[in-house]
Amino acid sequence: MKGHSEAAHFLNRELSWLEFNQRVLDEAGDPANPLLERLKFFTIVGSNLDEFFEVRVAGLKQQIESDISTRSVDGLTPPEIFQAITKRVRRMVADQYVCWNHELQPALAKNKIRILDFNALSDADLGWLGGFYQSQVRPVLTPLAIDPAHPFPQLMNKSLNLMVRLELVKNGTPLKHLAVVQCPAILPRLIQLPREDDRRDYVFLGHLIGHFLADLFPGTQILGYWQFRLTRNSELYVDEGDTPNLLKAVEEELHKRRRGQAVRLEISSNCPEEIRSALLHTLNLSDQDLYLVDGPMNPSRLMMLYQGSHSPELRDAPFVAPVGPALREGRNAISLTGETRGKPRCSENC
Repeated sequence: MKGHSEAAHFLNRELSWLEFNQRVLDEAGDPANPLLERLKFFTIVGSNLDEFFEVRVAGLKQQIESDISTRSVDGLTPPEIFQAITKRVRRMVADQYVCWNHELQPALAKNKIRILDFNALSDADLGWLGGFYQSQVRPVLTPLAIDPAHPFPQLMNKSLNLMVRLELVKNGTPLKHLAVVQCPAILPRLIQLPREDDRRDYVFLGHLIGHFLADLFPGTQILGYWQFRLTRNSELYVDEGDTPNLLKAVEEELHKRRRGQAVRLEISSNCPEEIRSALLHTLNLSDQDLYLVDGPMNPSRLMMLYQGSHSPELRDAPFVAPVGPALREGRNAISLTGETRGKPRCSENC
């Protein structure tokens, strides 16, 4: 075991990586950067955290479950590292959504890039969204009941899901039930509304599905719904020495990644405590694995707002490579190469 003085010379790998991701978040919060570039950094923070939990935290949790108590060179045991990670990530996630709610989203709205609530939509917008839902969204949705006859479904890694609380009257008695609606990855997380001017208005897919939940559960009363998302262990386990076909083994492991053990639960911050606890119990997770989200459930999907050639004034200026001094008079590299042909080369002693 490394002594305390020797361990002080080392930085923990996971905690050091989180400080790197904090620097990315700092770029998102820097008003000196163009707005859409700040948004890009904001989305990168989310995708980085996803991969961190899928691989780094997943591996650490496996060490803890295997009762590995050896200290690393930085002097920390796996449980101590996990506790430190949880504390640091919670602070980062809080800063992340403060940045979105109080800086980026209001600034985007001022520049005609808005994400609208359903209560702010016009009748024309609601009619268009109703047609979009029926043609593009409803055919790929499968509502899943949760009761003794229907166990909790196997949800995909990083998929957007809605936990729905509903009430059904049976024989004059109101009965409360829970159900899950999983949003397929093929659907965009932001739905752009048609506009005849330069406004870019969107609604979140989760809010669109929530608005039409009565269509999915006819004959029931919708008491509430909350978005949630699971991150699963996506580490690859391939022993090259014992694998006759490495390519096939990697393909099989990639398929397993979608259904690995859950390592993180993200859920809307307004979700009732009893539903959060029930989800944690079902997924074999603890309170340390729970992250309350006060904003977009998957920030990386906001990259859709950045894509395209719109709003050049909100982006970094395109990089233009400088012209070399030898080419500034209109001479090109090919002609310069031709001029050197036939000339004697300089010897080593010239």
